[in-house]
Amino acid sequence: MTDVLSAKIEALHGMTPALLREAYREVFDEPSRSNNRQWLIRRVAWRMQALAEGGLSERAKARAAELARDEDLRLRPPVDRGPGLGASLRTVSGKVVARSDGRVPIAGTVLVRPHRGVDHRVVVLSEGFEHGGRVYRSLSAVAHAITGSHWNGYHFFGLTKPARGARS
Repeated sequence: MTDVLSAKIEALHGMTPALLREAYREVFDEPSRSNNRQWLIRRVAWRMQALAEGGLSERAKARAAELARDEDLRLRPPVDRGPGLGASLRTVSGKVVARSDGRVPIAGTVLVRPHRGVDHRVVVLSEGFEHGGRVYRSLSAVAHAITGSHWNGYHFFGLTKPARGARS
């Protein structure tokens, strides 16, 4: 890193949030939606380094794309902050797909748990768990229905470690 770039990054620490937002606008060519001083310092410093010395490698970009997949990253739309600012903001919309827990077996698996002399059978569904003719959203809800008290569903059914070959 050059001395000039180091000095510019060091100067960011003395700036007010308003000046940091202006620096953000200069390096990203768009307004910042954040007033968090530390976040602004980090983002502006990163962008200044990326512009001066080159950005991410193609391998890093490919890995980031692989991690992001097709999932939407924005969960809330940006707030319209008045004329001029809100017009340039874009909202990404679509369905956010929740990742399944690696501890849950694949749909169709039957979990058997003896409790007070009775074998309770729970069928894993793609969207929940079936026990006694009812569908529950979580294993904890099934365990509560069986015992009458609160249980961690994974613990109750002995699913404390991820299934083999499952992603976490």
